[in-house]
Amino acid sequence: MKRTIINTIIGAVSTLLLYSCGGAKLSVADEQMACGEYYDASKTYRKVYNKLTKKEERKLRGEVAWKLAECHRRLNQHARASASYQNAIRYGYPDSTAYLRLAQSLHGNGQYAQAMTAYETYLTWRPGDQLAQNGLVGARMGKEKALQTRYVVKNARQFNTRRSDYAPMFLDNSYDRLYFTSTTEKAQGSKKSEITGMKNGDIYVAAKDEQGRWGRPEPVEGELNSELDEGIVSFSPDGQTMYLTKARRELNAHTGVEIFTSQRSDAKWSAPVKFEITADTVSSYGHPAVSPDGNWLYFTSDMPGGSGGKDIWRINLKEKVGSLENLGEWINTPGDEMFPYVRTDSVLYFASNGHPGFGGLDIFRAELTPSGGWNVTNMGRPVNTPGDDFGITFGPGETGYLSSNNKDLNGRDHIFSFELPEIKVTIAGWVLDKDEEPVPNAIIRIVGDDGSNQKQVARDDGSFNFKLDRGVKYVMLAGAKGYLNAKQEFTSDNAEEDVEYGVDFTLASINKPVVVENIFYDFDRATLRPESKDALDELAQVLRDNPNVTIEMASHTDRHGTDEYNINLSSRRARSVIDYLISVGINADRLQSQGYGESRPKTITKKLAREHPNFKEGDILTEEYILALPTPELQDEADQINRRTEFQVLSIDYRMF
Repeated sequence: MKRTIINTIIGAVSTLLLYSCGGAKLSVADEQMACGEYYDASKTYRKVYNKLTKKEERKLRGEVAWKLAECHRRLNQHARASASYQNAIRYGYPDSTAYLRLAQSLHGNGQYAQAMTAYETYLTWRPGDQLAQNGLVGARMGKEKALQTRYVVKNARQFNTRRSDYAPMFLDNSYDRLYFTSTTEKAQGSKKSEITGMKNGDIYVAAKDEQGRWGRPEPVEGELNSELDEGIVSFSPDGQTMYLTKARRELNAHTGVEIFTSQRSDAKWSAPVKFEITADTVSSYGHPAVSPDGNWLYFTSDMPGGSGGKDIWRINLKEKVGSLENLGEWINTPGDEMFPYVRTDSVLYFASNGHPGFGGLDIFRAELTPSGGWNVTNMGRPVNTPGDDFGITFGPGETGYLSSNNKDLNGRDHIFSFELPEIKVTIAGWVLDKDEEPVPNAIIRIVGDDGSNQKQVARDDGSFNFKLDRGVKYVMLAGAKGYLNAKQEFTSDNAEEDVEYGVDFTLASINKPVVVENIFYDFDRATLRPESKDALDELAQVLRDNPNVTIEMASHTDRHGTDEYNINLSSRRARSVIDYLISVGINADRLQSQGYGESRPKTITKKLAREHPNFKEGDILTEEYILALPTPELQDEADQINRRTEFQVLSIDYRMF
């Protein structure tokens, strides 16, 4: 049950007299309804409705059901309201508005399919009704489970009571004082409100301790709270002036809600003083929100000149005369727009039941456009629910608190925390040598086109991990003493989800030959086969990443054939690789070719021992060793290992001087 008098009165233009009514008569219920005493009126209408059992009372029963439904609607009891509207329709209530109200109540209860049917029925009579059209769009959104976001919303139980607690607001940018309105049983006065059935609201505050934990909420100190309704606050940038909504109920006078100010002295707040906006004493003014620069006061009012229902307006606090303005059709609809919150000079948050939403009040974000209009977007789920969601305030980053009565059968409001978790974009991998062993003290650098520049030393196992941002093009470089550098480029995704990229660097030693895998020749020839291109292009890139290096490109054969033939074949094969590298832009001065034939048999490394478990690390695949192997298959395997193309770094100072 939300907002107490402050929100239920703000749209009422009826005169609220300071009296209460009793008895189970229809006239009494009507008087209570006219007074805005919706809680008391609902109980009386229920008693009257239950007595109307005769057939000839069918029409009257439909009328009473309608009025009972209207009470439940104003008390934000969507399930009870929809049941009563259905009864009104069942008993022939003649106003087609019953279908609109039924649709809105079903919508607010999360019954989207039924709400769509009721909206569509109403639109057959009123095809141009904007509220029904937007409601139908919102019900479809709910049914299709649209606008799901990454926000995490949790009940802030440390602030909530068994009654209504709502409209949280931080005092200032230290975010260590949270003010809110509460109808707790501990609020001042002993009388229950005829409007809500709860006590009138008081303003409470909670403070963080030195460990950052919230303490128990306490009533604000000073002369601020009274037996009347106070709440929904905002503060000047220096935190010394509070703007609040206060409901006054005076005998024989028009009554509504108005905006007041209170001044802080130490920890105490002064008695409220009315803040004059216009000379209009019939309209209501509430839900104040001060802009961050302290120049403007945004507020909610039903004064003439709006779009219908309750609109958001603003007035200049420095020069009030002539500055009053309605925020216009971008923000305001024929429904209700309320609870403004000004985050920056161009970003406004507010609650509305007129824009397409998930039911009841939804929270919307409005961003000022260069043309002076507003781009309005629904904050999506789970910030918004089928119930009423409103009264948002932001702390650091995308965190803060809001109010909602979702899933509360009595329509009572509670305070919830919200947080948009940071998207975790990381890249992880290893820096290894050609034998797949960790490279000691490898250094990895990553530079983004957003200006970021990170550096890290790989762990002892060669692993590394960097935190990245979305949608950034990165260049990564890995290097270590005694090894050639390796470079990789990639662009991180823009998707709003956690992601970990994987990249490994294999560094070539400058002190020993490095085999180039996957280089293939035609049988008994030096012609490179097409499938060798990828490996050769990778080698060319290594040389580009290490522009001061010169290398010897060597080719080796197996034991078959004469020494002269094998030297000649391997020389021509090494030369083929050199020619390819030159063709893709590598300077010939950096390249030497050498054919070794079978004169340099391969020594088994750790990697080769893992890949070929028939051989041990340190074995040298000489002709004598191979001939001693027990099977032709093992001999062929050894010959295959000896047939290789590899490079050896000759110098690391090419054109450095």
